[in-house]
This record gives sequence, C-alpha cells and structure tokens, in this order.
Amino acid sequence: MNAEIIAVGTEILIGQIVNSNATYLSEQLAQQGINVYYHTAVGDNVKRLTDVLTTAKQRSDLIVLCGGLGPTPDDLTKQTVAEFVHQELVYDTQGYQRLMDYFANSKRPMTENNLLQALVFKDGEGIQNPNGLAVGIYYEDKVSHTHYLLLPGPPRELKAMFAQGVIPLLQRFNDENEQFISRVLRFYGIGESRLVTELSDLIEQQTNPTIAPYAKTNEVTLRLTVKTKDEASGNHLLDELEARIMARVGSYFYGYGDDYSLVEATVDTLKQAQVTLAAAESLTTGLFQATLGAIPGASAVFKGGFVTYSPAMKASLLQLDADWLAEVGTVSQACVEMMAQKAKQITQADYAIAFSGVAGPDSLENQPVGTVWLALATPNGTISSCQVFPHGRNEIRQAAVMYGLNMVRQAVLADHSRAK
Repeated sequence: MNAEIIAVGTEILIGQIVNSNATYLSEQLAQQGINVYYHTAVGDNVKRLTDVLTTAKQRSDLIVLCGGLGPTPDDLTKQTVAEFVHQELVYDTQGYQRLMDYFANSKRPMTENNLLQALVFKDGEGIQNPNGLAVGIYYEDKVSHTHYLLLPGPPRELKAMFAQGVIPLLQRFNDENEQFISRVLRFYGIGESRLVTELSDLIEQQTNPTIAPYAKTNEVTLRLTVKTKDEASGNHLLDELEARIMARVGSYFYGYGDDYSLVEATVDTLKQAQVTLAAAESLTTGLFQATLGAIPGASAVFKGGFVTYSPAMKASLLQLDADWLAEVGTVSQACVEMMAQKAKQITQADYAIAFSGVAGPDSLENQPVGTVWLALATPNGTISSCQVFPHGRNEIRQAAVMYGLNMVRQAVLADHSRAK
C-alpha cells in the first residue's frame, strides 16, 4: 500500500506552526509496511483541498489527512472530503455521547458548532479520540479502492488516536502478517557525508534490512528497518547488519533510540562508573550545566560548577592568578586546563570539565570566532582539545557543549575499562 499525507491548515503555510505530524505519521506508517511517497500542505480552502484530493486519488492507495476536524468555520476537512467521496455525514454514537458528557461534566454551555466534531461518514468508521473531542474517520471508496484516513491536527490528539485506533485498523491490510522492526543507532563526532561514505557499499546493496541516515544537530542517526514475519528472525538480521556497521564506525556510536540523547548517555556513563563531575564555563555561560541538569537523576553524578564569564570571575571563583591569566590569555590551553583543575579541586569531583573560547560576533585575543578550548581534569591527569566550530554564536556554544559531553563520556568509559 502506498500512501501520502495531506496536512490541512493555513497556519502551516504561513509558518505559524511546524508540520511535525507528517514526520510522526511517516515513521508510523513505515513501521506498518506502508510506503509514504508524498507530503502536501494545503490551506483551509475547499477548492484547493479538493484539487489536492483529486491528485492524491490518482497516485495513492491511502490518503491521510490531518487537521481541520474541529468546530470552527475554517475546519473544512471533513466536509470537503465527504463531498469529494459522496458521503453523507452522520453522528458517531460514541463520539456524540462523549461530547455530551464532556460539556455536562464541565458544566459549560455547548454551542451547536461543537456537534461538528462528532460527525463521521455514513459508510465509514469513527476513530475515537482519547485526548480530544474530534472523532477521526476511516473510509474506503469501494469503486476506486482508495482508503481515506482523517485525523485531528493537534499532535497530542493525533498521536494517541493513531496508536490506539489507527494501528489496529491498518493491520487489516497486512495479509501476509508481516511487520517492520526498526532500530535507531546514534553517532557523535562523524558527519553524515563521512558516515555514508564509510557505509556506502552496505547502503548501495541494501535490500532487507534497509539503512536510512539522518543528519541531526551536531550528530547523525541511522535507522535500520527490517521487514519480517517473525520478530526473532527480524532482530537477528538487524543484529548482523549492526555488527557490520559497528566494525566500521562503532567508535562514534553512543546509544540507541529516537529520543535518547548524548547528555543522557553521558549521565548514564557517569552513573555506571559511579563517578562525579563538575564544570567551569566561560563562553558557554552555564549551558553545559543546564543541559546536564535537565536530565532526571543527574544530581547523583553532577556536583555543580562555576560560570566565570569574565577574567575577574575566573580569578575570583576559580582562584586563578590575575597576572598569570593576563599573560596566558583566557582563550588558551593553559587557562582552560587550570580552570578544569581548580574546579575539580574546589568541588572534590572525580572529573571536571572547562570551556573557554570565542562565541562572537568579534574575535578575542587574536583568536577567530568559533575557537573553543576544552579541558577535562581526570583522576589520571588533564586532557585538552581545541576545536573550531562554524555557524553563529548560539550554534558555537551548543556545539561546544556536545563536544564536552562526548569528551566526558569517552574519558570515563576509557578509565572505567582500564580499572576493570
């Protein structure tokens, strides 16, 4: 089955909201063995939506529409599709009762336009909304055998409806009882172009499983997907492919999953090694510490730190000699290493990381914008690195934080491995 996704809403076209639903739906449909070939965004306009539907019907087996199922005058999706497929709109019994109960329980008056949310196609199926009032619709045109799926626009409603109501419905189409199993591998320290180059033969020869690279901010992910009738054999194929990938680029790998992050991997590594960390920040102005602090349970391994944006604060809080600091400069290996050592000493942490550099817009101490010195004081000495990150001020700071997280993670892993 081939599908396309139509996002309905003028707010998408004028940039007020991001069409995140298309990303979610594409991933979910792929896992059900349904290929998505087209994404379309169209405004709240009957004629333009009808034109889009006409084109979609000619090229797709499944047309998924999201948005425009609410009670306001610009919510036109349901009515437009109903006219397009010549379907009468009737009340969904369960959705209607839920609507009545909601307003009765909330003791709020219900305006008549709210009833629009309980309407479905006479020959279609209503899909209940766990997080809202607008009922979704599934309908198959028996003449053209085109399938239509109408979902609400708010992601919180759409995702819950898809998981609870749509997936069981889509599984009817899978006559061979096949399933798609995906595994996401996350990498830091290697760009997408180099990763693809290292794996070029695997990508070119892929059949089943498949490999899909995605460039993220400061990192790259690979999604491995296998089509299988049996979960165990599918995972075996994924294991074999992953082993071949790790043999080439495993040194850059840090974790699995769509939502797992480098900071989570770093906190997990610190916890597993049962060691603590402190930080001293200059150009990142607390961003590293805030990033760590956003992870639940980070307090078990993160002792705290210092934000020393000016030379005076470096001298005061980190007890650096002001004359020496003026001599070596703040954007230097000597400075950042001393910052890390002092942070480790003052906090009594096992590790301490320090950042200093030039975020811009102007150069500093004859160092170009993007120059960042990082140092990590460890139980076995101090390591440091100078990096030059491109892009703007905030991008430089974020890139420095990511590099620092990986610096900590790799050092702790290496030390912990040697200690075993």
